[in-house]
Amino acid sequence: MCKDRNNVVKSFRVEGHTGYADHGQDIICAGISAITQTALLGLLQYLEKKPVYEREGGLLTCTLEPELSDDDALKAQTILGTMEIGLKEIESQYQDFIRIRIRRC
Repeated sequence: MCKDRNNVVKSFRVEGHTGYADHGQDIICAGISAITQTALLGLLQYLEKKPVYEREGGLLTCTLEPELSDDDALKAQTILGTMEIGLKEIESQYQDFIRIRIRRC
């Protein structure tokens, strides 16, 4: 996840597989996918300026447009903040299989 100096999320990237269980049986991977894909769908549904994203295999990237209206910015941060809460909860329970990195951008 990439945040600016004001702690505003600008983008996120999810990649790889957790290795917790076989493909199709991995509850951690399924949880992460559900949370991040739902966040992307929320951004696409509710923002006037749609984010740029890529979904392929074990990769999901999403970048917000730089010039969001105040309304879109609030919606985006609500959605992405909720995503972060969900991912951190999974990380707290399965530390050996997921790592959240916050970068400054």
